[in-house]
Amino acid sequence: MCSKIKTSYLILLLFLIGLSTNSYAINPEKYVVNQASNENFPLVSKGKIASIFLDDKDYGGVLKVTGHLENDLFKVSDLRPKRIKKIAEAEDFVVIIGTLGKSKIINELARQGKIDAKALQGKWEKFTTQIAENPFKGIKKALVIAGSDKRGTIYGIYDLSNQIGVSPWYFWADVPVKKQSELHVLPGIHSQGEPKVKYRGIFINDEAPALSGWAFEKFGGFNSKFYDKVFELILRMKGNYLWPAMWGRIFYVEDPQNAVLADEYGIVMGTSHHEPLTRAHAEWGKANGKWDFNSNSEALIQFWKDGIKRMGDKETIVTIGMRGDGDEPMTEGTAIDLLENIVKTQRNIIAEVTKKPAEETPQMWALYKEVQDYYDKGMIVPDDVTLLLCDDNWGNIRKLPELDAKQRKGGYGIYYHYDYVGGPRNYKWINTNQIERVWEQMDLAYQYGVNKIWIVNVGDIKPMEFPIEFFLDMAWNPEKFNAENLQDYYVNWAKENFGNQFTEEIAEILKLYTKYNARRKPELLDTKTYSIINYNEADQVVVDYQKLAEKANLINEKLQPEYKDAFYQLVLFPVLASSNLNELYIATAKNHLYAEQGNAIANQYAEKVKVLFEKDSLLTDYYHTKLSNGKWNHIMSQTHIGYDNWQQPDKNVIPKTKTIEISKNAESRISAKDSSKVETSINKNLDNVQGFVESDGYISIESKNYSKAINSDAVKWTVIPNLGKTDSGITIKPSNIQSIEISEQSPRLEYNVHFFSKGNVKVKAYFSPTINFKKGEGLKYGIGFDDEKPQIMNLNADSSEKAWAESVANNIKIITSTHEIEKVGNHVLKIYAIDSALVLQKIVIETEEGKVLESYLGPPQSFRKE
Repeated sequence: MCSKIKTSYLILLLFLIGLSTNSYAINPEKYVVNQASNENFPLVSKGKIASIFLDDKDYGGVLKVTGHLENDLFKVSDLRPKRIKKIAEAEDFVVIIGTLGKSKIINELARQGKIDAKALQGKWEKFTTQIAENPFKGIKKALVIAGSDKRGTIYGIYDLSNQIGVSPWYFWADVPVKKQSELHVLPGIHSQGEPKVKYRGIFINDEAPALSGWAFEKFGGFNSKFYDKVFELILRMKGNYLWPAMWGRIFYVEDPQNAVLADEYGIVMGTSHHEPLTRAHAEWGKANGKWDFNSNSEALIQFWKDGIKRMGDKETIVTIGMRGDGDEPMTEGTAIDLLENIVKTQRNIIAEVTKKPAEETPQMWALYKEVQDYYDKGMIVPDDVTLLLCDDNWGNIRKLPELDAKQRKGGYGIYYHYDYVGGPRNYKWINTNQIERVWEQMDLAYQYGVNKIWIVNVGDIKPMEFPIEFFLDMAWNPEKFNAENLQDYYVNWAKENFGNQFTEEIAEILKLYTKYNARRKPELLDTKTYSIINYNEADQVVVDYQKLAEKANLINEKLQPEYKDAFYQLVLFPVLASSNLNELYIATAKNHLYAEQGNAIANQYAEKVKVLFEKDSLLTDYYHTKLSNGKWNHIMSQTHIGYDNWQQPDKNVIPKTKTIEISKNAESRISAKDSSKVETSINKNLDNVQGFVESDGYISIESKNYSKAINSDAVKWTVIPNLGKTDSGITIKPSNIQSIEISEQSPRLEYNVHFFSKGNVKVKAYFSPTINFKKGEGLKYGIGFDDEKPQIMNLNADSSEKAWAESVANNIKIITSTHEIEKVGNHVLKIYAIDSALVLQKIVIETEEGKVLESYLGPPQSFRKE
């Protein structure tokens, strides 16, 4: 068949089976189909399955993971492939798996020109999957999965598993495997190239009592049986890096097979930001003396030497540096000389024990909290060491390299958080992470050259399944993600994990429940969060969650039975539990309000609080005892109700309610009508009005609803759909630009507004709580009406601890500017771009002092006439 006909045939085939280049969350293309053809490779067809061959001298991890593929094929087809020992045993169709340079048969195929060795030689974690015609005597076709290195081959194997319908979450979320009787691989070279970020991983942290309770009941602890499941999960998502559980845990000691197994799989091990030279914090006992290099350096040096000896030649990124005992600051003030001396000592240890220059052992130094201050004040870091930059523990990046900074041999990494223990409040219970914000911050980091390490604190792993996979998918190739295609990710993930059932509906639920949860961490919710008297805010919050719960329940009723356990874990529980918790606090708030009024409805709300508090425990109990036959006992046991400071309560505590004593006659005369509604109306002539219209003393605008966006050659205004508390966010992209000087040609947003009053107005601009991540006094924007000279506003003018805590707790930063409106009528509000990374969510213009009522989300959007 000539190449032109082949191309036409492939286009037709792809069209007929409805494929697209972004069909799957993990896979950019779908290359396994259910239709046979002369061109395809019959992996499973007509009751037969291709045999598998690999060199038994290949890496142990490749042999192990090939066993996983055999199991996956059996789950899908009910046929178990035969693993043959010699290629001469193969007949007709065979899958050949191996690593270039390690596998004799892969080397031979490369020598024959059946595969392109140049496509793999010297590459990092790359695989190619392709059909080879008549590669050896007796073989009609071979499906060849070849890797450039151990992980490249493993990724190729797991990629085929995913293509045949096995989710990475088949164990960790009980996602079922759909049966298929025909599996055919399309021709062509299938590859995802090399990853753009070299090390991509997760940190298991804050794992008690949930994950620890589960792991001890299921596996007897954090041993190699437990980590076997973790390593497999990471590799199925094309990650390669792990910081192991560390709350009282000792990865290398509790089970010596942990490290052996990691090495076999090809997992790159590390330790957290405050555990130097591979030693777990829990290994330092009282017998070692004080954790103080000034007074106890001899004991510390021996402690660290033993860690490097134990590491051996296993692939590791060695943490260097030092924090105080228990992840606290090491000393009062900055200790630059001391830290530089510690690092010099640690690198000498590495060189001495490994018997090679220190720079040949990958190292990482985390600029976490006060350590960043040392760096900013001139602390010298060896050039080969990767600088691990950090967020603020709340998903806002603290520091990025300057755009004109000299290139570092060790490069830069990011330590990000989906879970945290610390101020202003722990958050560990449920997923509150919007992938839109993760994308915006990590895209910012990538554009600033952070591509050596991406690692995210995932707490107990569950229930962070969705954002974990997003983080690792994005880390493989950040360039494939943009603001416009994030919606596709929800859809593709839902399709992949729920057998293409209710895909759009599930995607919408995932998108909205994480949006609602991100408004305020559940642990921070209380009776004062949402207003029960202004803008109908609290009631609308309850209604929005209840709509999601109703949709999720309806889907659950109609789903194929085998998907219900997965649906409960990934969708239904987080929706029902989050909805219930918000309603609980709002019911408590109403109880307090009506009790103060002497209204008998207070007693009804007191009873409702009891019911909702019990419902929380019942949802959790089902998760622990009924779901998947009790497989997940303990896993959702993080406390989340009753916080009164940053640290968690020992158990969930029902909110306090009030009841009132009232006579039956009086009670019957009290209306049961809820008095929290506020209506807004405009009774004015709107003939010549343009834009958003003033009413009740304010104008409220969602940022995406601009009248005009003026771009420049360098930057473009980009709406990030769904990002933020009420609608969407808008920012300029690309992010890796120098500050823009305001001029008539400046990139800006224009919002048409109409005022019925004149005089002083206040413009409150609602931004995502981005931190000033570069040198200078803060991130800035310009603002003005009509042709007035723009005011320069600084998002980070108040960089106090108090202001930061308030902005992350509220997940918003509101900057206020004051302007003089000289005449009533139509005007244009202009927002000028100066610095990148400011994400505008909402604008509220207060035209009368005190008319913008207290609320958490701000007034709903005003009427617009265009």
